[in-house]
Amino acid sequence: MDRNILIITVEKRKKTAHTVQNILTEWGCRIKTRLGIHDGVLDDCSNKGLIILELVGETKDHLELARKLDLLEGVQTRVIEL
Repeated sequence: MDRNILIITVEKRKKTAHTVQNILTEWGCRIKTRLGIHDGVLDDCSNKGLIILELVGETKDHLELARKLDLLEGVQTRVIEL
């Protein structure tokens, strides 16, 4: 069974988190597993983040999700098929 993973780095988390979240919500039925990581807590919260998604469905849809996220300033993605 193939695994389809989308890795997302967010360099300006405080500025783009809301938009990233909205996009992920739109594509939520294709997200099987989600892991979000950023350094810091409370008043020392990092502005950089990492999101790892396990995706289901068609590869073309995974690539379209990645493309939409890549349009955001400071957001980069990589689709990996394992």
